[in-house]
Amino acid sequence: MTDAPTRTRRARGGGGAARRAARTGVKIEAAKFIERNIPVTDLLSNEALEIIEDRAEQVLEEIGVAFVENPEALKRWKDAGADVDGERVRLPRGLARKLCSTAPSSFTQHARNSERNVVVGGKSLVCAPVYGPPFVRDADGGRRYATMADFEKFVKLGYMSKWLHHSGGTVCEPTDVAVNKRHLDMLRAHMVLSDKPFMGSVTEPSRAQDSVEMCEILFGKDFVQENTVMTSLININSPLTFDSVMMGALEVYAANNQAAIVSPFIVGGAMAPVSVAGTLVQVLAEVMAGIAYSQLIRPGAPVIFGTFVTSIDMNSGAPTFGTPEASQILYGAGQLARRMGLPFRSGGGLCGSKLPDAQAAYETSNTLNAALMGGVNFMLHSCGWLEGGLVSSFEKFVLDADQLGTLHKMAAGVAHDENALAMDALREVGPGGHYLDAAHTHANYKEAFWRSEVLDYKPYETWADEGSRDTQALATARVENLLAAYEQPHLDPAIMQAIDAYVAEKKASMPDAFV
Repeated sequence: MTDAPTRTRRARGGGGAARRAARTGVKIEAAKFIERNIPVTDLLSNEALEIIEDRAEQVLEEIGVAFVENPEALKRWKDAGADVDGERVRLPRGLARKLCSTAPSSFTQHARNSERNVVVGGKSLVCAPVYGPPFVRDADGGRRYATMADFEKFVKLGYMSKWLHHSGGTVCEPTDVAVNKRHLDMLRAHMVLSDKPFMGSVTEPSRAQDSVEMCEILFGKDFVQENTVMTSLININSPLTFDSVMMGALEVYAANNQAAIVSPFIVGGAMAPVSVAGTLVQVLAEVMAGIAYSQLIRPGAPVIFGTFVTSIDMNSGAPTFGTPEASQILYGAGQLARRMGLPFRSGGGLCGSKLPDAQAAYETSNTLNAALMGGVNFMLHSCGWLEGGLVSSFEKFVLDADQLGTLHKMAAGVAHDENALAMDALREVGPGGHYLDAAHTHANYKEAFWRSEVLDYKPYETWADEGSRDTQALATARVENLLAAYEQPHLDPAIMQAIDAYVAEKKASMPDAFV
């Protein structure tokens, strides 16, 4: 195995072989992460925010949070000045906020291709795909348990999707690989099949450590300790409970300078109050406690203020998505995150529909637009989410990924320079004319309007002659075309060999476990 500085250099540049591959391979178009040139929506008044912040401090001080089956965490809190009673931790007013103050307001997550690096925080918006479903769906096979082959297809689609900035994490749960080993295959797929940034495993602290060690092979050990190369999703077991598995993973990532999304997982009315303000109080209390704990592990460790909140249908008990209350909570949480000077995660292409249909489109667009206007910096579940998060859909993946282009266009704002004001065109055409042949139109038409690469704009007769394809059929064709055009991005063979050797050794060291 080569030494760390050489591994870092090869991983980030690839040397002559990478340059030759770049000259001869298919050019994969990838948009830079979104940088907003438009204002975000501040839904709540300063008075409302101050009241919510005061009540969140009250929750931490009077009610407290539970750190279950984690004696080391309890000791850390006690040493920091918290009141620890059994597994209940009560934080004196101001302690959590003081600890959170060492977390950075933004950070760069490095990809093995430095052109794909993303900035999380400030005015940025980074889009990552769906995370966690055990099922997949496509037009041919219907709904079924996900496999590793499905997972690899999603990673390839993510790599080929222009508007998607991040490869994500558990894009689907490959149930044909043992639970205690599948994280190795998933992480390898992200590292080898794509050169975009990715997420690490959180299902057990040792798997988080495996993720760090695999990144040390890809980037070099020193580079990993000095830079952020992974993001992870640390879900809080709402209400007000921090379990040892998630906190154990958080401890690993924070200690190694890797980013963690500290995120309550809330179904409103079941895991939080039915009111928007009450839910925001709980969200803020939980996030402050989780981020404060990360800073007890390593001050300055990168973290993201996370919020995942949906409402509930009070008749069936099923979660609902794309609702106005969920958007209100997103907007409010974004304001709270900005007041704390922290990057913000929420939103996504969320829906409760069973198919990539009109319900899916309506609910998804509501959440995507709220994420843009609510100041989200890291948007998980940007594409592919179906059936309340139980299903990763290939067709919906490409439909959503295509629509992310509209967010780029909206975020850019409206130009008002001389070219945009188009006075020459107005003079040239004058009253009663048309602009199709105007010099300004010829100079600008290629970039003037955003255009979908999936949806059909053809006249009825052409559409009918081509088979009267509906949206799902168009998406199926898009999936096939992207996968047919896919070419694996170059990776130094020595690094790939080292990654494969690590995965093989780890798998051989333990028997399969499926629970």
